Amino acid sequence: MKSVLRQVAILAALCLTTASSSLSQEAQDPLGSKVDSMFAEFDHLESPGWAVLAVRRGEVVLRRGYGMANLEHQRPITASTVFDIASVSKQFAAMAISILVEQGVLSLDDDVRQYVPELPEFGHTITIRHLVHHTSGLRDWPGTLAVAGWRMDDVISFDQILTMAFNQQGLNFEPGSEYSYSNTGYNVLAEVVTRVTGQTFREWTDANIFKPLGMTSTHFHDDHTELVPNRAYGYARDSDGQFHAVPNGLTALGSSSLYTTIDDLAKWVINFEEKRVGGAAVIDRMMQRGVLNDGTQLGYAFGLGVGRYRGLRTISHSGSWASFRTFLVHFPEQHFSVVVLGNHSPSDPNRAAYDLVDLYLADELSPRAPPPAAEEQTEPSDIPAALLDEYVGTYRLGPAWYVKITRSDNGFMTQATAEDAFPMEARSDSVFWVPDYGAAMIFLRDDSGRVDRFRYRGMICPRVADLPPPSAEQLTAYEGEYFSEELSTAYVVAVEQGELVLRHRRHGVISLTPAWSDDFRGGQWFLQSVEFDRGASGRVAGFRVTQSRSRNLRFVKRN
Repeated sequence: MKSVLRQVAILAALCLTTASSSLSQEAQDPLGSKVDSMFAEFDHLESPGWAVLAVRRGEVVLRRGYGMANLEHQRPITASTVFDIASVSKQFAAMAISILVEQGVLSLDDDVRQYVPELPEFGHTITIRHLVHHTSGLRDWPGTLAVAGWRMDDVISFDQILTMAFNQQGLNFEPGSEYSYSNTGYNVLAEVVTRVTGQTFREWTDANIFKPLGMTSTHFHDDHTELVPNRAYGYARDSDGQFHAVPNGLTALGSSSLYTTIDDLAKWVINFEEKRVGGAAVIDRMMQRGVLNDGTQLGYAFGLGVGRYRGLRTISHSGSWASFRTFLVHFPEQHFSVVVLGNHSPSDPNRAAYDLVDLYLADELSPRAPPPAAEEQTEPSDIPAALLDEYVGTYRLGPAWYVKITRSDNGFMTQATAEDAFPMEARSDSVFWVPDYGAAMIFLRDDSGRVDRFRYRGMICPRVADLPPPSAEQLTAYEGEYFSEELSTAYVVAVEQGELVLRHRRHGVISLTPAWSDDFRGGQWFLQSVEFDRGASGRVAGFRVTQSRSRNLRFVKRN
């Protein structure tokens, strides 16, 4: 009975908050009960949960909360609960840039060093446009700072992120030649806003975006100690099913750290249609997709991804930080938006949002994609054994990521680093479908007719020599202390119990697993590849750490 009374109290508090909101009460929604059933597993006192919003043609049709904003005090999530929306924040920084472009304060093709000269001269010009579309080549700060010794539950300030950028000693790639998501780029954009306006990023966005839109519970969080009324806290579920609190000391202005509510985000998505703040030119510019140097058009616009869902055009962005999981999607032609804000991990806000889309746009969505095409379901071709032997070998997919193609009693097999072996099915004498990957490998030959690479999901994967893993004696060649001037941190490489390990003052002992030759896979997420370099004498002289968004962080051997 007590539990029932407490649930009633929660519902009463939720209704009170909803009724007092600045937005009008959502219309009577015949789909409401279905939405409630979708989120029912979170709607109790012992669970974090979700705030969910749907807006159609300028009218709020759904605004509800499920679960707890604060488990310790059993405070429920409501329409006025303030969430850290993580990378969904980027579209607001992008709007700031678009407004300043429209005002003639800056140009997208300006060299960013014109405003932030502390950035190094990399031998290539990085423009504002490069930063907006993630084509700058600047290293992403989460992985880079992790290599330097930061933990993601540390206090990570905006100034620390900028200092990292100002000390970067090389780019991931020539600006404009590739797309690689860079939070750092959006932090630099926030600093550009400060430099050209003379106001802090928070002050400028408050005055020019949030106040004009009436987003009274929204701000860029620039002080991790600031008290925020109605704030949600992040929680992660352990393997035993219990939740624990996740600290959040981040102030990554521009890329993240926007604190807001679904009530305020309703005003934001309505502005996509009304274009009251910013104007048509600013909003239209925000929908313009980036273009690489070779003319390839990207799916990323101004802090928004442009794509399609079941036949309908979308603009969207997701966010993930400190167990906050967020997603915003807008359907321009249907004048419809969904926002899902969660405060727990693991969870999938994208799926939750699209489940709502499936419900509200059921009559307008195309059927789901069919299973693999008929030609992918055909029986494997008969390939001569001698031809199959030509494909056997090792191929490089990426840093510390290799695949071995083998033949066995079980047939033709592929096995990638740290994965199981999977069967391959011939579609022709050079194309092999891997059902477990849902993709094909297409083997290619050099001018002499030798198989020297394959194409997989758009990547060209070169063949490398088959080498055995290093022996315990050979591992001793890597031992020593290594220092990065860029990151001002050191690692000690040692052989312990026949295995290679890294020792770091903050991270402790990290195992290294041989991948191929001098390339090792690290036992932490930020050490995707640790590849040792050798000098002219053949002796180990240093190593490079590479991750998906930060490449070739160099360490020099001291002894």
